[in-house]
Amino acid sequence: MPDIMKFIVNEGALDKDPAGNLIALNDWSEDIARKLAREMKIELKADHWEVVNFLRDLYRQQGRPAHARDVLQALEERFAKKGGRKYLYLLFPGGAVTQGSRIAGLPVPKDSTDPSFGTAI
Repeated sequence: MPDIMKFIVNEGALDKDPAGNLIALNDWSEDIARKLAREMKIELKADHWEVVNFLRDLYRQQGRPAHARDVLQALEERFAKKGGRKYLYLLFPGGAVTQGSRIAGLPVPKDSTDPSFGTAI
């Protein structure tokens, strides 16, 4: 069994795996998202929430993604009219897949932390 870190939010503790992903996806809430975002120096605004909600919907529809590029492609397609990848990096400087997934309470695809993608935090 992997080591589990405790993440304190208000009085409750949430289980996270060593990579920082929430273990129980149902533990997620908007308050938890705000706390996670603050730790990443991100102030969540309407544009951020649009991405976070899109990621959560995508996960509900398709399950855990096999590759980060699949998530990034879906994000770029959805937000193309707003600027695509450039727009997403303005919102999530550490990468929309990595930071966005963590804030959304979703497991981050394993291949999303390759520094050559510019998504490592």
